[in-house]
Amino acid sequence: MGHFVKPEESSKVYGSTFGGRWRETIDGLLDAAKLSEALKGQKTVLIKPNLVEAQQPPITTPVELVAAIVDYIRERVSGIDIIVGDGTGSLEYDTHHAFRTLGYSAMAAKKGVRLLDLNEEPSIRLSDPRCSRWPEMFLPEVAMESYLLSVPVLKAHSLAGVTLTMKNMMGICPPEYYHKGGHWKKAAFHARIHEAILDLNRYRAADFTLIDATVGMSEAHLWGPTCDPHPNLLIAGYDPVAVDAYGCGVLGRDWRKVGHIAMAHGELGCAEPLEVVKVKPLEIRTSAC
Repeated sequence: MGHFVKPEESSKVYGSTFGGRWRETIDGLLDAAKLSEALKGQKTVLIKPNLVEAQQPPITTPVELVAAIVDYIRERVSGIDIIVGDGTGSLEYDTHHAFRTLGYSAMAAKKGVRLLDLNEEPSIRLSDPRCSRWPEMFLPEVAMESYLLSVPVLKAHSLAGVTLTMKNMMGICPPEYYHKGGHWKKAAFHARIHEAILDLNRYRAADFTLIDATVGMSEAHLWGPTCDPHPNLLIAGYDPVAVDAYGCGVLGRDWRKVGHIAMAHGELGCAEPLEVVKVKPLEIRTSAC
């Protein structure tokens, strides 16, 4: 379950300047990364944005970007079920409120894709003797059985240093097991947060990542200034450690000082040396999503 075979390009990071139209940018980026080849033969792809709260981008993943990814997959891969899912951290509402507020419900209805609140999905028990923080975990079965495509936003984080694709996996964790009485549905992760993120990714890391680094949050994940100037980038790759290390650089941070990335380097992926492939946006006739 999970952790599907990756193509030879897994050690590379792909980057493209955002040209103002999502499809033109992501088509070139995902074609260069050969995502359609990686998806061939898969039954289900789970697109996992960052919908930590029902706040507008760049705090959350733009629905227009996810819609463009849906269209890309539909055009290039036949016979695959597309799901968009996340589990919000707010105690005040469920993920479907975030879906409605941020335009995901309307997008899903228009394009005929399923939306899942991963906080409410059936979970399975997992164990791993390597893990000191989570020797046992409960994670949604759908996340373990699907090809997991992570679409985080480039953001700093007050506790974890950054929140990119490795930390984005916290959205799949069910509050039934990870609330523990805090002011957030997954508050148990705040204790030894770097070890917690590392162990989670040992159980389930993204199979592919597309980071929205068009704007970026420079100081925190829910408040504060955006990056100045805006990076205006999209970043993609199969190696979660590599894409997170590259994202750290875009934020002006040293990945070696971000505990979960430093610990994952050499085990779950490679933060260096980074092979960065710069991709030009395609000129396509498809209208902007």
